[in-house]
Amino acid sequence: MDLRRLRLLRELARLGSMRQVADELHVTTSTVSQQLAVLAREVGAELIEPHGRRVRLTPAGRRLAEHAVTILAAVDAARLDLDPRAEPAGTVRVAGFATAVRRSLLPLTARLAADHPRVRLRIDEHEPAEAYAALAADDVDLALTYDYNLAPLAPDPTLDATPLWSAGWHLGVPSGATPGPAADAPAVFARFGDADWIVNSRNTADELVVRTIASMAGFEPRIVHRADSLDLVQDLIVAGLGVGLLPGDQPTAPGVGLLPLTGPQALLRAYAVTRRGRAAWPPLALILDLLTAEPAR
Repeated sequence: MDLRRLRLLRELARLGSMRQVADELHVTTSTVSQQLAVLAREVGAELIEPHGRRVRLTPAGRRLAEHAVTILAAVDAARLDLDPRAEPAGTVRVAGFATAVRRSLLPLTARLAADHPRVRLRIDEHEPAEAYAALAADDVDLALTYDYNLAPLAPDPTLDATPLWSAGWHLGVPSGATPGPAADAPAVFARFGDADWIVNSRNTADELVVRTIASMAGFEPRIVHRADSLDLVQDLIVAGLGVGLLPGDQPTAPGVGLLPLTGPQALLRAYAVTRRGRAAWPPLALILDLLTAEPAR
């Protein structure tokens, strides 16, 4: 089996469309179709079948696509493992959300400069969906992403995710708001059932958390404002324009109060994510080791 054809099948399983595979790999749709037909003859089984105006994988095609993930990862690992004792050298391309870049990545720069001057970082600030897309397109080597315990991301068999740290998020409210007695998260939310709510403009995860806890409290939150910057979220709260989730382990601006959320807790979980089979590349392996050696506070 030709590895290039296996890659086409793997990408079809991931993207679901020959046109998208062609666009992703910069080839024509007819090339994708022809190469998959050749692969089907090589393995002696039908791999795709018509589905409306598109195609879908047959059971045999799905099975081979699962094997392709493992096979292609093993080939990548073999290529990267030619000289594992070599001094790490190269540029590690990173896409990550701002908090993880500040908290986990920037503290490593002084040590890299002193101990591994031939390893460099290229950092792009991205929300998880954007980082995953960059990783799939091979535009980055490492993605620093997150999810919430109340809005978990589905695992991707083509990726390896290493947990880094977690942080509880609280409800940010105007500091003059009556805190009320200690209560679980739905009861805290219920006090603000008539308020306007602020959520992230570039990710839907915290909105899902807000809607989940609000549904437990018996109301639908009125989402009015969307902001990516946590500083802007706090400015909106101070201006009396709404309430929203904020990290409970970071200082807040004057005029912002934090109400702890428990039962359930809103827990943000950070990850270092790589394409399967790539983590053995010495510069990337070094960065992963440093990231996981001492969890960021």
